[in-house]
Amino acid sequence: MDAGDAATTRARKPVVLYPSPGMGHLVSMIELGKVFAARGLAVTVVVVDPPYGNTGATGPFLAGVTAANPAMTFHRLPKVEVPPAASKHHESLTFEVTRLSNPGLRDFLAGASPVVLIIDFFCNAALDVADELGVPAYMFYTSGAEILAFFLYLPVLHAQTTANFGEMGEELVHAPGIPSFPATHSVLPLMERDDPAYAEFLKASADLCRTRGFLVNTFRSLEPRAVETIAAGSCAPPGVSTPPVYCIGPLIKSAEVGENRSEECLAWLDTQPNGSVVFLCFGSIGLFSAEQIKEVAAGLEASGQRFLWVVRSPPSDDPAKKFDKPPEPDLDALLPKGFLERTKGRGLVVKSWAPQRDVLAHAAVGGFVTHCGWNSVLESIVAGVPMLAWPLYAEQRMNRVFLEKEMRLAVAVEGYDDDVGEGTVKAEEVAAKVRWLMESDGGRALLERTLAAMRRAKAALRDGGESEVTLARLVESWREAASA
Repeated sequence: MDAGDAATTRARKPVVLYPSPGMGHLVSMIELGKVFAARGLAVTVVVVDPPYGNTGATGPFLAGVTAANPAMTFHRLPKVEVPPAASKHHESLTFEVTRLSNPGLRDFLAGASPVVLIIDFFCNAALDVADELGVPAYMFYTSGAEILAFFLYLPVLHAQTTANFGEMGEELVHAPGIPSFPATHSVLPLMERDDPAYAEFLKASADLCRTRGFLVNTFRSLEPRAVETIAAGSCAPPGVSTPPVYCIGPLIKSAEVGENRSEECLAWLDTQPNGSVVFLCFGSIGLFSAEQIKEVAAGLEASGQRFLWVVRSPPSDDPAKKFDKPPEPDLDALLPKGFLERTKGRGLVVKSWAPQRDVLAHAAVGGFVTHCGWNSVLESIVAGVPMLAWPLYAEQRMNRVFLEKEMRLAVAVEGYDDDVGEGTVKAEEVAAKVRWLMESDGGRALLERTLAAMRRAKAALRDGGESEVTLARLVESWREAASA
């Protein structure tokens, strides 16, 4: 971009993207921003520091993004003082910090005069600012359409019963357009109605229909029933009109940035046969107990399969450190004695982090044991890698049901949901499921279904594809509004 083009970009009304705190939401929103910038829109991403953990963690990541994408700018809102948590669920703090950030957001938007504001689910408080300033607000939904269908319907479920999800046990929850799922698999903050986090989720769900539309990180052919049911207005409460649904995915990280430790894994994968390695990775905040780590190790060893496993330190027992970045894992203390020596050559254990997108795209990888975070699900589909589902937190247990029952793109490990998500998956189950994935006719059928989904995903993003056309029309409408 030359100086004249850059000046033109700065002079135009920007599209402002506002993700909630948390790396997963930030990464998805930045990928959306790259798509808009590539189509000639001026893009500013508003960054709000998380109220917990290491607030400086985004710095190196954003520096890398800025260097690679000069058409995108970032604006960090002033840090706010968050009162002591009223809920044990960190999501309530996320809602609170975005609500307290409204004055800083108002000041910024009043000066920026954006053509549109795009928020995520946890930034619903920003709708008050958008309404006040007359800025059209859209929602970028970073999970799939099936999760969106559930949350659109949550106010209806709330009105239908006084029971807590937590009291319903394995009783099935029914909502239009999605498979029924056990109440135990709902989002943890919804388990108790009198928890402040429940009220926050209920308000955010009711606020969904205050937006001008949903930009969903999915493609229509991946979740057709949910998309059609939402579009038909069958998920929103009676008398409430549903905004349009724009399926614009799959958007995944275009490159790994901010880390430089990827060479070891990729070099090791280069030495492995095609489609032979099971990759185990559980997200940016997915942690296992020391007991569970030992069970996974024993299962991988017994399976006889090749593996690449990202091991992180177990969670701290200190509540004050719950959201701090865990220290580097002590593999000698965490893994069974002699494990690394006995599995040398066919297994690689890496500490804390691996370049997941690049690993999944490597020809040697033939299976993915995943926590079912939506970014990870999409990366696996785009790479054509079949999944074993091991959900840990957030909406992942619901994703597991939808992946297994509706999309038929994953098979779950058993035992994770004993004691409402606190169960231990035994070594025998790890070994059996990994062998099933890599050696059985059922595993091969899952691979074929995954490859078919991969082809549909790539078709959706090609010129003239379903997601590309949707995005092009939306961008054109905003471009016309920006120049008006």
